[in-house]
Amino acid sequence: MSYTVGQVAAFARVTVRTLHHYDEIGLLSPGGRTAAGYRRYDDADLERLHRILSYRELGFPLDEIATIVTDPDTDTMGHLRRQRALLLARIDRLQDMVTAVNREMEAQRMGIPLTPEERFEIFGEWQPADGYGERAEQRWGHTEEWQQAQKTMSQFSKEDFVRMQAEQAEWVERLLVALDEGVAADSERAMDLAEAHRRLIGALYDCSYERHQQIAELYVTDAEQLAFVVPPGKQRPGIGEFIRDAVRANAARHVN
Repeated sequence: MSYTVGQVAAFARVTVRTLHHYDEIGLLSPGGRTAAGYRRYDDADLERLHRILSYRELGFPLDEIATIVTDPDTDTMGHLRRQRALLLARIDRLQDMVTAVNREMEAQRMGIPLTPEERFEIFGEWQPADGYGERAEQRWGHTEEWQQAQKTMSQFSKEDFVRMQAEQAEWVERLLVALDEGVAADSERAMDLAEAHRRLIGALYDCSYERHQQIAELYVTDAEQLAFVVPPGKQRPGIGEFIRDAVRANAARHVN
């Protein structure tokens, strides 16, 4: 079987001019010609063209492609293995780029006006899970508290975030000590911890006791919400229930 330049251009979804150029530079010269001098491509030519276009898609310049496809030590399987490895490497790079963009989107949704470098410096390896900001917006976006928090964080400086993170970390350590010592969730000490937590939230928006209880309930039903407050590596069995019960007791103490 042999094919005209127009047929090959249609098969490969390239222009006839591209095929003419490949012929002119010696990258892909057709295996035959008609009596009138028209190009005729055979199956071996199509296989070579497929390799050329694959490497071209991977970003190789034509001079490098010419060297690769004419390597006598590389057979068809060798080319396929090479292309597969290159494609997998590209997929990894693209996935890293998608992750970076997702994290930037989450930061924008959460109103964190920091550069990626500043966020890493402050929060370390912790990053909101992909889609966290969107899920949070769906849950709370209709509330005044959400709007207030977005406005507050948009005005935060790097130093504000550093202070907030330090206060949060100090509260978690106090919480863990109370748990390890077996403090009851309805004790004065536990209720004071709950009130301190409400005030931490109050740095972002006015957190009523009713809203605080709604938030604390999520620490039992939603592992993602709990991880947002207590890093997974520091969690203890029943820690979500302890916070919820302490928050309930604290609300009753102040409302009654």
